[in-house]
Amino acid sequence: MANARGDASQLDAMRRAVATRFLPALGYRDYRILWVASLLSGAAASGLIVARGWMVFTLSDSSMLVGVTTFAAMIPLLVVPPYVGFLADKLDRRTLLAGTFALNLGHNLLLAILALTGSMEVWHLVALSLVNGVARAALMPTMQALVPNLVPRKLILNAVALNSATIHGSKLVGPGIVALLLMVAGPGSAFLACTGFYALGLVQVLRIRTASTGRLDPAKGALHNLLAGLNHVYRDRMLFALLVLVALHCALTMSFEAVLPVLSRQQFAAGGSVFGSLMMAVGGGALVGVLALAGVSNQRARGQLLLWTGFASSLTLLALAVAPTLELALLAAAGIGASQSAFMAITMAMMQALVPDAIRGRVTSIYAFHAGGVMAFANLLNGTLADVISSTLVLTISGGAFLLVMLVSFSNAILRDTYVRGPTAPVPAA
Repeated sequence: MANARGDASQLDAMRRAVATRFLPALGYRDYRILWVASLLSGAAASGLIVARGWMVFTLSDSSMLVGVTTFAAMIPLLVVPPYVGFLADKLDRRTLLAGTFALNLGHNLLLAILALTGSMEVWHLVALSLVNGVARAALMPTMQALVPNLVPRKLILNAVALNSATIHGSKLVGPGIVALLLMVAGPGSAFLACTGFYALGLVQVLRIRTASTGRLDPAKGALHNLLAGLNHVYRDRMLFALLVLVALHCALTMSFEAVLPVLSRQQFAAGGSVFGSLMMAVGGGALVGVLALAGVSNQRARGQLLLWTGFASSLTLLALAVAPTLELALLAAAGIGASQSAFMAITMAMMQALVPDAIRGRVTSIYAFHAGGVMAFANLLNGTLADVISSTLVLTISGGAFLLVMLVSFSNAILRDTYVRGPTAPVPAA
């Protein structure tokens, strides 16, 4: 009996230690609510990628059209974020976030109706992908700007990492449900499931109590305030170096979604279930990667992790390209998720810690603008090339190119110092 009580006490102590080190941000009510909303929206978004991508490929038998659809979903990231960042620093971020959830809900409901009635055509998917892209391009910077308002400054990395865990880890939940529904009940039910995720997420967002916004310069005009985030990032050499590295990372290692449907068929002679399984493996790896990152508090360790996750992002993509069996492909996909999610979470946390709250909405929108904008064109290019050459060669070229980028990044004194010592104070322009 005494032994049982001792074991229970030790288990309790271990749980408290894990919560203290890895989950402290979840101790704050409004952040916890936002975290659940983020999980739901991520599950819907990643599930939609699988359902939409496989339906386009089934209707057209064209990897290029999958790339076109992905391009349509991502191209709004080149237009929408600067305006949304401006609004996130002008309006209540909670209200703006609720609006993005409502738009996503309506878009997914329309997809479900078209699929269930047998009226779906490829052009519907492309056009509605553009609507989805606008909503997602508004959701991401708004949520990223809201996160630091809900926790103390010292917990920003933990909050960003845990939020990334929901975004990336939801690729395990959303595609898993959608892949099952695609096999059992068809794409209409898959789109309907995504609609339900967004509806539940909207309910969560409406429960947040913390009001937060940025601050515009009343002495300046709308155009000056709109461009303030761009000026801030481009004039700060530390932020600018990180932004360039992130853009190259997104273009070369994270733009593989348009290639996965054709990879499933070419490499493994399989369909939507393998595509969904690969996406699930990416999500599972991402969840592990960012949860491990959530426990890192040492600045020097963060810098070193930025370096090694950058290398791992390229090497795991190369591993997926040459995987001879589905089991090894799933392992490589999990490595892709772990390395890419950790890399993106570290860079986002670094930027959040270096930027004042008054301008945070506009700066995070610039981050989304560069990261998502290049992914739109890269997915279009990769999807087109996969039809012309092989999907494995596309992945090999992309992974090899970013490996070269990481080697060349050592020539930049700011990045080299970050890799060795960790992130430091901003380095303003001379």
